[in-house]
Amino acid sequence: MSGISAQGSKLFIATGTGGAKSITGITPGNPTIVNSAAHGFKNGFAVDISGIVGTMAADLNGTKRVVSNITPNSYAILDYDSTGKTYTSGGSALPAAYTKINGFTSYDGMDGAADDLETTDLDSTAKEYISGLVDNGKFGFEVKRLVADPGQIALRAARASGASTGFRLELPDQSVASWNALVKTAPLSGGVNQVLKGKVDTKIDGAVVWS
Repeated sequence: MSGISAQGSKLFIATGTGGAKSITGITPGNPTIVNSAAHGFKNGFAVDISGIVGTMAADLNGTKRVVSNITPNSYAILDYDSTGKTYTSGGSALPAAYTKINGFTSYDGMDGAADDLETTDLDSTAKEYISGLVDNGKFGFEVKRLVADPGQIALRAARASGASTGFRLELPDQSVASWNALVKTAPLSGGVNQVLKGKVDTKIDGAVVWS
């Protein structure tokens, strides 16, 4: 039986935006395939969509989407089923710019669950429930403290601002998870004959998209 080694995992934090890339065509379906020459995106990039003309415009314009199934001139939007919609012209995708968090040593989380919504009534013979909204829980990770590392600087800035911030986790098997989170704590620990390190705790804000 095989498994995925955690060795080689990489964690990135969103630190602004890159250059907008023009959309030259969209093939409706599930997934939705977007044509964009030399876009330069990677699996798991979050992009802001705007300027599309067609019946899918109301669904896509002004939204943030995660791209996957990358080729040099196209990508897929996995979380949008555009079957029956039309694309006429135009559009652009503005990608988030990501910075690697160096000194990354371990991680855990994505441990949330959906709320239980009680539906019991006077005809029930036992308590009854349906699933509510999913809470994706927390994501925690340990880093060696590297004061001058751009990724760790961005991490501390996200904690200070309290803003919901994009993260991307790349696994060695090429799987990528993308999500937003609030950075809650970034403590520092040290001791005799030890390097400085800290366990960062974040609260996931919204969905986790795998690509």
